[in-house]
Amino acid sequence: MEILVVLIIALVVFGPKRLPELGQSVGKGIREFRGSLSGDSKDDDREQTAAPEPRRIEQPSEHA
Repeated sequence: MEILVVLIIALVVFGPKRLPELGQSVGKGIREFRGSLSGDSKDDDREQTAAPEPRRIEQPSEHA
């Protein structure tokens, strides 16, 4: 019953067009928070795989 009251108040305050966007942003925030607590982060994986190993530059030999 309390949840219904909260949802009706949110609908009145934010309106029917803004409510789905608000729900998406709250869900995304909760997912990011859970990921940070568990240590699973897609950003960390990208940073580790994005940096290629440095290549060795061979000096030209001085044999003529």
